[in-house]
Amino acid sequence: MADRRHLYRALLRESVRASIAPRATRPHTIAASFRALFAHDAAEHFDHDIQNAVTFMRSQRTHKELLDRYNPLHDLTTEERIRATARRVGLNMPIAPDGEGEK
Repeated sequence: MADRRHLYRALLRESVRASIAPRATRPHTIAASFRALFAHDAAEHFDHDIQNAVTFMRSQRTHKELLDRYNPLHDLTTEERIRATARRVGLNMPIAPDGEGEK
């Protein structure tokens, strides 16, 4: 029972950390669904599957944090990435003749 409680809390903790919505506006249906899932007698591989899901969610979060830290340009568009790269070496992008470039 204690192992299952630990798995439930770990799964809930990782889902909260993965959420992008503020805590006050976050729907409570996810926690209710997890509670219902854990309330039923599960199959023999249930604990192992939940542990795999927790590990996957934790790994995804860590991967995103590392991408943000070591590759800050990964979520920019191509044009924004080129502009940021030029600024990094001390240059500015030229103004396009049709007026779509940087001013």
